[in-house]
Amino acid sequence: MERTCALIGAPVQAGASQPGCLMGPASLRTAGLAAALTGLGWTVTDLGDLSIGDPQPKDHSNGAIKRLAETSAWIETVEKAAFDAAERFNFPIFLGGDHSMSAGSVAGLARHAAQGDRPLFVLWLDAHPDLHTLQSTESGHLHGTSVAYFTGRPDCEAYPPLAVPVPPEQVCFMGLRSVDDAERRRITSDGFEAYDMRAIDEMGVLTPLRAFLDRVVAANGVLHVSLDVDFLDPAIAPAVGTTVPGGATFREAHLIMETLHDSGLVRSLDLVELNPFLDERGRTAELMTDLAASLFGRHIFDRPTRSMR
Repeated sequence: MERTCALIGAPVQAGASQPGCLMGPASLRTAGLAAALTGLGWTVTDLGDLSIGDPQPKDHSNGAIKRLAETSAWIETVEKAAFDAAERFNFPIFLGGDHSMSAGSVAGLARHAAQGDRPLFVLWLDAHPDLHTLQSTESGHLHGTSVAYFTGRPDCEAYPPLAVPVPPEQVCFMGLRSVDDAERRRITSDGFEAYDMRAIDEMGVLTPLRAFLDRVVAANGVLHVSLDVDFLDPAIAPAVGTTVPGGATFREAHLIMETLHDSGLVRSLDLVELNPFLDERGRTAELMTDLAASLFGRHIFDRPTRSMR
């Protein structure tokens, strides 16, 4: 079977707290993402960057909210692009852009999965659960509302209508270490699966990851992975405006990606919150590219690992 991959740039920074994420797609391209995937046997088509027009202003009762109209327009644009890409390609990759982009990518992919009568599962690799609604956000930065939107939580009605919500029990958070009180209550009450860094410290990454993958298999599901730069420890990935100490290590991140590849379940990927303005000689863009390559099958040795003398 031909293996086709699409790269879709979404230079979104309307939801972020610092400017710079709009340069993320260009940085990932410069880091050689297309060449890395081509070298692994994939036919890669770069669809370029999406864009929006000048949206009409939107008011909201929460006065803290910033750039609601622009973020809503991006969600609508990315949702349509995600659905179309899933129709045409085996594996779309969405190049961000801040994490509000994923409100659109996941919504479009869920609509496409439902068309094939399959449930979409989401592995959310992030320091934050992004479970604020438009009413509960205090910062007003809308990259913190994506999961609330695509899981159909209340108080997101100012966003575009959601065709197919992803049930909370089909979302798994890994790497959490910055969770607000409203988000913590929602995780507990609504049935999300969540592993913070303490849980990963105690059990490692494989036990929770394999348990989640088993649930995807049991449901005949399709898996989407959303990888935020701040999932990683800032010591190895400084190019993000929301650094939180104590993130995933280089080996933990690669082990997750290698295990996901071995599962054969992943059909789409977000690479988000890359802010090249904050990077050090492109090291974060290169790491994100390497992690994507691990997801697509790059290994040092084919398993089983040969013995060393």
